[in-house]
Amino acid sequence: MESSIFRYILKHTKRDQILILLLTVASLPFMYWTLAVPKKIINDAIGGANIPDAILGFPIDQLTYLVLLCSLFLVLVIINGVMKYVLNVYRGVVGERMLRRLRFELFAQMLRFPLPHYKKVSQGEMLPILISETEPLGGFVGDAYALPAFQGGMLITYLFFIFNQSLWLGLLATALYPFQLWLIPRLQRVVNRLSKERVLTVRKLGDRLSDSINGMQEIHANHTSRYEKAVISSWLGTIFTIRYDIYKRKFFIKFLNNFLAQVTPFFFYLLGGYYVINGQLSLGALVTAIAAFKELNDPWKELLTYYQSKEDIRIKYEQIVEQFQPPGMLDTHLQDAPAAPLDMSAGSWQATNLSYAEHAGFNLLERINFRLPLGQKIAIVGNASSGKEELARLLARLYQPTQGKLLLAEADMNSLPQSTIGEKMGYVSDNAHIFTGTLRANVYYGLYTAAREYSEERRWDAQQARLSGNSEDDPQQDWTDLQRLGLDSMSELHVRLSSVLEQVDLKQDVIQLGLLGKLDEHAPKEKIERIVAARHVLRQRLQEKEYEGLVEVFDEQRYNTNLNVIENLMFGVVIGRELDYQVIAGRPGLQQFLRDQELFDTFLRIGIELTSTMVDLFSDLDENSELFERFSFIRHEDLPYYRTLLTKVRDQTHLDSLSGEIVERLLALTFQVSPARHRLGLIDKVLQARILYARQLFAKRMRDLGLNHQPFDPDQYNPGLSVQDNLLFGRPVYGQARAQTRVGQLIREIIESEQLENILLGIGLNYHVGTGGSRLTLSQRQKVAIVRALLKNPDILILNQATSGLDPIAETRMMDVLLQEYPQTTQIWVLNRAELADRFEQVLVMQQGQLVEQGTFTELSREGTVFSKLSG
Repeated sequence: MESSIFRYILKHTKRDQILILLLTVASLPFMYWTLAVPKKIINDAIGGANIPDAILGFPIDQLTYLVLLCSLFLVLVIINGVMKYVLNVYRGVVGERMLRRLRFELFAQMLRFPLPHYKKVSQGEMLPILISETEPLGGFVGDAYALPAFQGGMLITYLFFIFNQSLWLGLLATALYPFQLWLIPRLQRVVNRLSKERVLTVRKLGDRLSDSINGMQEIHANHTSRYEKAVISSWLGTIFTIRYDIYKRKFFIKFLNNFLAQVTPFFFYLLGGYYVINGQLSLGALVTAIAAFKELNDPWKELLTYYQSKEDIRIKYEQIVEQFQPPGMLDTHLQDAPAAPLDMSAGSWQATNLSYAEHAGFNLLERINFRLPLGQKIAIVGNASSGKEELARLLARLYQPTQGKLLLAEADMNSLPQSTIGEKMGYVSDNAHIFTGTLRANVYYGLYTAAREYSEERRWDAQQARLSGNSEDDPQQDWTDLQRLGLDSMSELHVRLSSVLEQVDLKQDVIQLGLLGKLDEHAPKEKIERIVAARHVLRQRLQEKEYEGLVEVFDEQRYNTNLNVIENLMFGVVIGRELDYQVIAGRPGLQQFLRDQELFDTFLRIGIELTSTMVDLFSDLDENSELFERFSFIRHEDLPYYRTLLTKVRDQTHLDSLSGEIVERLLALTFQVSPARHRLGLIDKVLQARILYARQLFAKRMRDLGLNHQPFDPDQYNPGLSVQDNLLFGRPVYGQARAQTRVGQLIREIIESEQLENILLGIGLNYHVGTGGSRLTLSQRQKVAIVRALLKNPDILILNQATSGLDPIAETRMMDVLLQEYPQTTQIWVLNRAELADRFEQVLVMQQGQLVEQGTFTELSREGTVFSKLSG
């Protein structure tokens, strides 16, 4: 990257900067005449002097001349305004394009960082640089050359006009400039130094905040919240002190400029007035000169501000460039070059004097030599500090050796394009990253190599990307590279994915996620019909004696005791939003409906009784008590509010006098009561019958309430319910021993018999995995990463302790499956348990960064070897 921001700007916007300068120069004559015309208006038109007899052959009197000059002045003002508008928009567009270009280039630089560099810097340090610290640079780019030219041109124009009126007035206007030009840069240098210090301190604060967030579990476990707050407070205090010093100096500069700007008019009025009185200067010339001086202050301030921002921007840019050019970056041509041909059918993997160090003078791997035929199954074992993980990363070209050579199929791995490595290898570590998004996007991620350019409909986006030096590829299109796998359609890929999910024992997990997910209401009719058909089959099975009483199905003529009050009243779900009990309780239409059905007062009294019960029971209980789980609709932190609410209710004799918020809270509590779960006896048979009667009328009022209501219908799929709830068309009975387990087993049988697996897999793949895969377990995240690697059908598969999150039985089973299912693939497993190496053709034993033993499991198992001690 360019070391100077001005060279960087010229390199990419030279044509734009020239055009901006030309427009700026073209605007200056119009600016001058907006000063000169008022002088003529005052002296000639209003003063009655030098009025021409005719213009363009038309006779002119004093009033007509005044109108013409004023009209000319208005036209000049409009032209000036339009030219300023065009210049400002153009400068803004150029600045935003350059900001977009800079951020894109910085991200491209990050993609070339050597992976060990990320051990030295954190996301808390890098992200603020990429996002917030670059923001001021965008605004500066458009102004870098144009603003000093424009404001300098204005300054010269105004000064020329003032000197044209009077030499002495011109000298007065410029008398204090030399002093300001001498003093302000000296003050600014101190501000620049403090600004640089502030930027570095903010980065360190971001790093520390990121560290605290990542270590939140340890903070809670060790009760160190007070210490962490003290640390952050100290950093914030340092930033405050720096900013305080900046403000003192920055605003002193501003004070000085304002003071000097106000002193000069004093001399204008005094000396100019003297000249007017003595007839040496016309009143119009003095008035317009004073007006020009007032205008003069704005470009002068702009130039001083520009100088201050220029120095700040220069420092920021130099720091950013320094931060984004660490040693050991991947060459650009290796990152962008197409895949090079590599014959993997023969040859070997050969290391010669291979060494690797992250710190000078300390080798993590030292002088390693081996030759491994391709197609073999290889295990790497050793203790935690043996260097086995680093060796796996070298084999995957994630690290680059500091000494020696690593050849793959006779090709130097350091010279292979990244596309070749990505195509030929699948690499999975124990902490493989899961991207925020859907499960589908994560498992297909390794296939997103078929670049797609912007379509004709998005021509403007492509043009702006090109002008900004950004990628012209369209990420909204499907990048899945089917051709690389020899597949013709996504349906074939789905079949392959189903097989791989089965191999890594993840298929049932995805199906379960599909059961808990929702089928899109615009899904193919055939899928919907199959789920409804399976519902009827399941309903028949639920009538068998083995499953009798495990599920309370939805029945329009019966009150469902496993649903709460509002669910029974609606007998359906609201589509497109989560049901907020207090929000729906506050709807006037609903409250009026409850009054019409004579349920309003009853529900309020139930809410009051619930409040009293909860306050009495929970006040002295720990928030982890089992009772809180039962009354999950009230939180421990809400108890003080409900205690106060209860006092207000007792003080009011009539329910009609309760405030709107209290009514909403009481109704919301009642709405959440489920007889089967809460067993308080508040919803008795009589009240259930009244709610059932109201249910028939309530369906007609849903539209008036503005809710997209989907009623329960045994013959219709309900898009507001999960697939599992649609299959059950009811709720498992609360409190039944092993009801969930038995019902779950029955559902799995129905899925298999009705062949719903592919439908559920499709829904499960749309599951959002959360930030960094946080909604998945560790074992699920590792399995997803392995599926991602296997889907590429790589020639080489490197599993760097990739199954460490699995239990021993599951780990052994997966290992056996992958070794058996991919016999032609070169597999390298970095193992935690050396005894698992008996499945491999070659075993490499690492110790203290050195390859100490190599051979078959049988050869290395003899007594006295390092391997025998590891596996013993």
